[in-house]
Amino acid sequence: MIGVLVSGEGTNLQALIDAGLPIAAVASNRPGVRALARAEAAGVPTAVFEAEDYASREERDEALARWLAQRGVELVVLAGYMQLLRPRFFEVFGRRIVNTHSAPLPEFPGPHPIEDVLAAGVSETAATVHWVDEGVDTGPVIRVEPVPVEPSDTPETLRARVQAVEHRLLPEVVKELIAA
Repeated sequence: MIGVLVSGEGTNLQALIDAGLPIAAVASNRPGVRALARAEAAGVPTAVFEAEDYASREERDEALARWLAQRGVELVVLAGYMQLLRPRFFEVFGRRIVNTHSAPLPEFPGPHPIEDVLAAGVSETAATVHWVDEGVDTGPVIRVEPVPVEPSDTPETLRARVQAVEHRLLPEVVKELIAA
């Protein structure tokens, strides 16, 4: 079973739902985000774990991990989850956490990969699926698919093309991981 962590719109979550993957739970660090509505519409249990509701982020991540584990989650997918996970989360899920990133790694880590790619003036970016560790986009890459950068690209146009690849690539990789 899969647990998905979200922080916003939830387009990668929707791609996982549309692929028919066995999603047991969806959690967010932010209430009221569109991703939670997508999960609820698909009949998937949801919960919100705001950092300010806990004495520390470590306690929040421990509660989050416990909630996912109680729902039978074996693989965690970060789908636009904009928080670094704390060691207590890794104590429960170890190296069974994957993420998608809108640029090649390790070249363009961090929260603004599209903007970083455009600022670097490179001719190619990528949709990358990688294992999550305690660093910022430092886990081993599972699969990467190149996406050309066009001379006329804006952050919006490039993001749309990369997301189209992510929406196909992430469900493919997750299917392979749960079948292994």
